Amino acid sequence: MSTLSRLQIRAEQVLASDSVHMPSPCVSVCVVHPATGLCEGCLRSLDEVAAWGQMHSAQQREVWQRIKARCVEKLAELG
Repeated sequence: MSTLSRLQIRAEQVLASDSVHMPSPCVSVCVVHPATGLCEGCLRSLDEVAAWGQMHSAQQREVWQRIKARCVEKLAELG
């Protein structure tokens, strides 16, 4: 299973949860793609990574939604 597939499944699990606490998407692969500006590990932007600790859970949930969408888009590109 690819890293993207695992991240997508994790995003779906987190978004399906009714927990107030949102876990960090970080997978300790902190490499920013020069063209997209997204972390290769968690698909967050640098702004999203930097702001994560100060975000309310609703904002963190929005980031998880963007991560899920980014996974779907990247997996579609790969065919």
